[in-house]
Amino acid sequence: MALAIMGSGGDAPGMNAAVKKFVDYLYKRGEEPYLVYDGLEGLIDGRIKKAEHRDVAGILHRGGCVIRSSRSKRFYDAAYRRQAYENLQKHGIDGLVVLGGDGSFRAMDIFSKEFPLNFVGIPTTIDNDIYGTEYCLGVDTALNTIRDALDRIYDTASTFNRAFVVEVMGRECGYLAVISALGSGAEICVIPEVDFNRPATETRLKDEIAHGRGYILAVVAEGTHKTQEIATWLEESMGMETRITVLGHIQRGGAPSSYDRLMAFEFTVRAVDHLLKSEHSNKVVVYNEGGFGMMGIDDIVNNKYRINPRHLAMLNILD
Repeated sequence: MALAIMGSGGDAPGMNAAVKKFVDYLYKRGEEPYLVYDGLEGLIDGRIKKAEHRDVAGILHRGGCVIRSSRSKRFYDAAYRRQAYENLQKHGIDGLVVLGGDGSFRAMDIFSKEFPLNFVGIPTTIDNDIYGTEYCLGVDTALNTIRDALDRIYDTASTFNRAFVVEVMGRECGYLAVISALGSGAEICVIPEVDFNRPATETRLKDEIAHGRGYILAVVAEGTHKTQEIATWLEESMGMETRITVLGHIQRGGAPSSYDRLMAFEFTVRAVDHLLKSEHSNKVVVYNEGGFGMMGIDDIVNNKYRINPRHLAMLNILD
């Protein structure tokens, strides 16, 4: 059987580990692995190549994705989707593994309903915003990157008695901000999912400053669009010199953590095993409560991910 793997949407650490495991595991199973380069755009243009071991040698520790990725407006056109399907057929490809996030799976949902496409998605996004799975590939590395940055910012904040507002990624999901704030001991966390209680926070911080607090760290999710607002408020209300740090795309890059490498292997093996035994699959591999499973694409795209309420309660941002 011939199977292909592709990346779609934003990159995340661990994608190369998944690509390598895909190729190595298929050869071990006696099957044919193919690589789709440049994501959905490459699928449309036929940038598909049978993989050899040398294509994936030495990529395990690298960030980014050697087969690259893309977002494609053309894929919204039915004619281009047919062209993409015909390109798979030309190579005799029986199944497709897709490393992607919410947008990628929505595209695959449409694709699989139009054509007899056998595919399995691997949740791959640092945003960790895919319904049905507690964990997405790349999240651990991104959190480690943010943690390291926040630790360093704390050093200078405490030295100069300043407030720092750090913006983290996550689109409309505040997962990275919540977990990073918990792990760094931030005084403030602002996310899209919960209204920020500014009066209560102001009262608390002024009391702490009066009793010796000399610095403040605020973690703000990019989806709130409140980074500048929080910085201005801290400067004016707390009378504390304030700096803004936008971490940006450094959160996407870097060598994947040991955990992300292991999860890449786990996700990929399960995706391949499922494709090899399925005549028609439109599933996504999910991870919950320490175990792996499969969830239908309809459930994934028709429901909204929600942050674990326990994490929100730990921040006391529900009060």
